[in-house]
Amino acid sequence: MDGTERIEAVIVPAITAMGYEIVRVQMSGGRRPVLQIMAERLDGSPMTVEDCADISRTVSAVLDVADPIASAYTLEVSSPGIDRPLIRLQDFERFTGFEARVETRALVDGRRRFRGTLRGVVGDRIRLETDAGLAELPFDGILRAKLVLNDALLAARS
Repeated sequence: MDGTERIEAVIVPAITAMGYEIVRVQMSGGRRPVLQIMAERLDGSPMTVEDCADISRTVSAVLDVADPIASAYTLEVSSPGIDRPLIRLQDFERFTGFEARVETRALVDGRRRFRGTLRGVVGDRIRLETDAGLAELPFDGILRAKLVLNDALLAARS
């Protein structure tokens, strides 16, 4: 279990009890690392600045007790935003019908970058309708993916 997985394991119970779900935990930076926590409400309503502040206070308290980070760090809490990253397999299923950009670790059909409409998940493969046809991408081979901000996504979020 790496550092971010340990941090996530420590904070998830408290965050879930508050009515939120962790989307991503990421540590970046050098001398003073930045711990980035992305969360969303379990009830599906939009995140507010107050939600982020509540999560920040709770995470700070939990991490002060558990002390999984050896050095000083900066904590940042945010919502995933409308053009959110797609992190979990369930994200690709949840946003079926929306446009996404996907980058893979290795070549798939001679390329690493894909853009198209999400067509769901079959087993552990993401289905993406591209201009070149249907691509099936292995979930464990995805480097990064996010929704594309467009009129359809904006209309769905209104």
